Amino acid sequence: MSSTEREVTHPGALSLTARLTILSTLATTCVLLFVIVFQFLALASDLEFEDNNFIIEKIRVIEAIIARYPDDSAHLDQEVNWEGALRQDTRYLVRIMGRQGNVVMETRGMDRIVPARQFPPPARDSRAIGQGKKLHVQDGRIYLLNSAWGMSEKGLSSRFIQVALDVTDDEDILQGYKQKMAFVFLAGICLSAALSAVVVRRGLRPLAEITGAAGRIDVTTLDERLGARVWPRELARFAAAFDGMLDRLETSFDRLEASSANLAHEIRTPINILRGEAEVAISRARSAEEYRRVIESSLEEYERLSRLIDNILFLARAEQRIEPIPLDMRGELELLLDFYGTLAEEKEITISCSGRGEIHADPLLFQRAVGNLLSNAIRYTPTGGAITVSFTRDNDGAAHLTVTDTGIGIAPDDLLRVFDRFYRSSEARALNAQGTGLGLAIVRSIMDLHGGSVSVSSEPGRGTAVTLHFPAAPSPL
Repeated sequence: MSSTEREVTHPGALSLTARLTILSTLATTCVLLFVIVFQFLALASDLEFEDNNFIIEKIRVIEAIIARYPDDSAHLDQEVNWEGALRQDTRYLVRIMGRQGNVVMETRGMDRIVPARQFPPPARDSRAIGQGKKLHVQDGRIYLLNSAWGMSEKGLSSRFIQVALDVTDDEDILQGYKQKMAFVFLAGICLSAALSAVVVRRGLRPLAEITGAAGRIDVTTLDERLGARVWPRELARFAAAFDGMLDRLETSFDRLEASSANLAHEIRTPINILRGEAEVAISRARSAEEYRRVIESSLEEYERLSRLIDNILFLARAEQRIEPIPLDMRGELELLLDFYGTLAEEKEITISCSGRGEIHADPLLFQRAVGNLLSNAIRYTPTGGAITVSFTRDNDGAAHLTVTDTGIGIAPDDLLRVFDRFYRSSEARALNAQGTGLGLAIVRSIMDLHGGSVSVSSEPGRGTAVTLHFPAAPSPL
């Protein structure tokens, strides 16, 4: 089982569907709880507001009767006791008291239900009445209590009014509302969880489809692309990035196949030569001189194989870190020209050098890159040709080293592939059958390690110019 599969099937990991379902359910729960609490508080506030208004209106009515009929208790008695006469359960109770606390008049049985001492202090008048006081009596009923001084035409009356409103039904309404809302809340959570799961699964279906499509792609189907389908906007970006990765993978696999084929060919050639020479050597008795020639020829092929293996290993390790140091470019070039000058003299090729300066580079890698360029220039330049090595520097500190020859040149179609591993044009193969096609690939890898680049320009029959571009040296801290 792969590490990816282990992560997918880890028992402690929640799926994306589960996470989104939980988050969606939590969000819905919060909204539902807010709405229910808001409605409950609004209902309780409205009921309390209506109850307080009822008490205030009742106090004002009694206050008006006292003001109009100060010496007539009949009208007052009718207002205080008429509700009790019409209903078995009186909804409100009224008590009128004198300034000394004596009871002037009250609803029958009120003293037994709500004693006068339970009421809050009376307000200055009906306009100054605040929130009432709730009282739970012995029979389980709930009353809202409030009181205020009565006003007469001459001003403050010598009597104050106490009103107790039975709000038991209101409390029952609130309790019933609580129970219903609790049921609605629990049902809403369950329904939200179920709907969230359905919506999330449906919403994530394209993700499952794109995952399945990506999972079906292997080495044999690298030409398939996810972008061929219409995806949601968020997944379209992922599909485009995935297709870009597939493009790079397909290119890498194509190069790998070509490199593998070229590598097999390059290795097979010297091995076939070694085998052929060995078979010929043992086919009959040979003299010591003949065996010597066979061994010398074999050593040449062994040397060719050794160079090939060294080059392949270098490219395989091309991601290694380097530490560039300041180099005297002219001094390094003179060391190389001392070595390659002998080879150039054998073909009567002149090598000239121009420019001076300092570059930051790894000494061994610099020598190998320039050495590969000089070797190629000498190899593909005809007798009597010329090679020029020039060095320039930009104002920003970037350095450029160009190796120009008057050789066979490179065709435009071949220029696009000269840095590919093992690639060699037909003209190059005809002139040098012993090459491996790794020289310029190694040069490019070296320049990548230095953070630079390499470019080539050529005209068939007139020569080639290869330029190494070195970045500016880092500023000292």
